[in-house]
Amino acid sequence: MTLLGHDSIWLGILIAINLQTSFLPPPFGFSLFYLRGAAPKEITTRHICPGVIPFIGTQAVGVVLIWFVPTLATWLPSVLF
Repeated sequence: MTLLGHDSIWLGILIAINLQTSFLPPPFGFSLFYLRGAAPKEITTRHICPGVIPFIGTQAVGVVLIWFVPTLATWLPSVLF
């Protein structure tokens, strides 16, 4: 337990999802640079940037769900441990 009364696993998963989301949006989206390097020459960065919008939205929905329903993040670890 953290000092504020939150579950440490929940907090760690929330931080991990936020960190994962930070790799997507331009101008510093490291995933965009990786994808640009792996894409064919005809695919430009202007093609790739709009393509990540649904993924950013999905990540945001995931953060909101885990924020308001913490058992989504803590259920599996509580079963395993």
